[in-house]
Amino acid sequence: MPESGDHINPAGSVPELLNPSFIAQVASRLFNELPGGAEVPRSETELQHAPESAATSAREQATQGPVAGDPAWQPALPWFPAEAQAPGEGNAFYFTREIGTNREEALEPHAERLTEEQNYTPDGSGSYGLEEQLRKNPAEPALPAELPGLPSPDSAISFDFLRQAFQPFQSIAGLDNGRCFAEELLRKAAGDGGSRAQAPVAEPSAFGPHYLFTTTDTPGNPAAAGEVFDVVSVRKDFPVLHQKVHGKDLVWFDNAATTQKPVSVIEAVWQFYATDNSNIHRGAHTLAARATDAYEGAREKIRRFINAGSSSEIVYVRGTTEAINLVAQTWGRKFIQPGDEIVLSILEHHANIVPWQMLAQEKGAVIRVVPVNDRGEIILEEYTRLLGPRTRFVSLTQASNGLGTILPVREMIRLAKRHDAKVLVDGAQSVAHIPVDIQDLDADFFVFSGHKIFAPTGIGVLYGKRELLDVMPPWHGGGNMIKDVRFDHTSYNEAPAKFEAGTPSIADAVGLGAALDYVRKLGLENIARYEHELTVYATEKLAAIPGLRQIGTAHEKVGVLSFVLDGVPIDEVGRALDREGIAVRAGHHCTQPSLRRFGVEGTVRPSLAFYNTRQEIDRLVDVVRSIRRG
Repeated sequence: MPESGDHINPAGSVPELLNPSFIAQVASRLFNELPGGAEVPRSETELQHAPESAATSAREQATQGPVAGDPAWQPALPWFPAEAQAPGEGNAFYFTREIGTNREEALEPHAERLTEEQNYTPDGSGSYGLEEQLRKNPAEPALPAELPGLPSPDSAISFDFLRQAFQPFQSIAGLDNGRCFAEELLRKAAGDGGSRAQAPVAEPSAFGPHYLFTTTDTPGNPAAAGEVFDVVSVRKDFPVLHQKVHGKDLVWFDNAATTQKPVSVIEAVWQFYATDNSNIHRGAHTLAARATDAYEGAREKIRRFINAGSSSEIVYVRGTTEAINLVAQTWGRKFIQPGDEIVLSILEHHANIVPWQMLAQEKGAVIRVVPVNDRGEIILEEYTRLLGPRTRFVSLTQASNGLGTILPVREMIRLAKRHDAKVLVDGAQSVAHIPVDIQDLDADFFVFSGHKIFAPTGIGVLYGKRELLDVMPPWHGGGNMIKDVRFDHTSYNEAPAKFEAGTPSIADAVGLGAALDYVRKLGLENIARYEHELTVYATEKLAAIPGLRQIGTAHEKVGVLSFVLDGVPIDEVGRALDREGIAVRAGHHCTQPSLRRFGVEGTVRPSLAFYNTRQEIDRLVDVVRSIRRG
């Protein structure tokens, strides 16, 4: 597999792609045969004098089309003909217009409309990077019978050549590195239908949204057949990553605490507040209906993401902590009796310890703790011995936030079911990194937080088997969770509404749905493979630093890399890394029992996500080495 930056010449060089005649012809098709026959204004003068009628039509369409949160929905471009923006069956392409140094003067006539309708400005610099998703009409313009200089359909085309071929008219049209109409023309003419490029990959492509490209083992390509995760394109989706901290490029290695948000999530929340903001379920007007559709649509996305049996088994909460407390204070209070045993692992986050302690103290129950070995792995034999006829509930993290250990929860659930115990799985640290099939796991409850999976804070999920949710009493009382209220009696709604009293965090739920769309597009299997490679690389690099002790070296783990450095306090290491623009967590990570098992009160904890790179790991290692040298 080639590293980023390696240059691999394709089999059979195709210099014809750079033929000026070919480029001119494709560019002509791009400008003159856009979907719907629309023609894009290609100069700042044309932009300034775009007809008001087009903007008005576009604005009307934005209010009549799909609701915010629907992937097909995008705010209309104020200067782009509405007929070219209508959702259709074809693939999307992207149009980005960067005005440059004269943007204020050029955009002044349209300031009001841009304020209302412009896309989110990713870098916060005030530059109008107006990238909008435009849908082609179902009836695509036919390709010309012949395009001079095109390779045959079975030729290998590298993305390096594609980039060079499109560069001349990118600058003319203001087209950025998005997947553009010209790329579609070239791909179709080359015979691959505009989907995946069956080609050697010279380097990670700038052409999104293809984040994974198939490579072929052809002459001139030493890479074995396989797939390359295009982290360069992925990183473009995360505005916060492109800034400097203390004059250094930001490296975000605090993903176990919270993940950063792609533009699609930021836009989904923005679009909701800009166009559909309303309370849900009870309003007799259009915005209420659209808000309700977006909110419940996100619930269905969650169901599909974890493969729950029904969306009625998905309860919105503020996060993992609230979800665990909900189960403890409803199912636990109703069914836990004096002398019952609650089994936890020593790897649990405080949020999966304290609620059960509180319940055990109230009910007279007993907490049993599963130990780990010196690598931080669950000792299954000890777990099996802890289970017995008094075991009533088992609550386990799927992945440790302090050590990164992935627990064998499927086997642990199966063993607990032998004793008719109910099982909750804390998926806060797993759901963004490894595939989760809740029906395959057979967990009774599964919980996670949105902000751990690239969604906003303040939103989370409780999955519960329907038969359990039905017998659990409400936790909070108020609006939405009731059927009928009288002063002498109240009847409650069915799940999930029974547990969602009051006005929920609607926009954040929409953002969570958008985040799950984004992760599904990348593919959790692809994410898991890439992050595993990063974790192995980082583990080996850190192990080579004298005086560094890694805490948690399980064979199966997510990208959590806890360590301590001889003679250097962890907070000092954290501050030194911050001065170099590297964000890590330094402390006990709300997992004091597991760290004390290894004789420490805290660690330095870099934690990885799919937008991190080997180059960032190298920076981390270099700084830690310099700290070690004093």
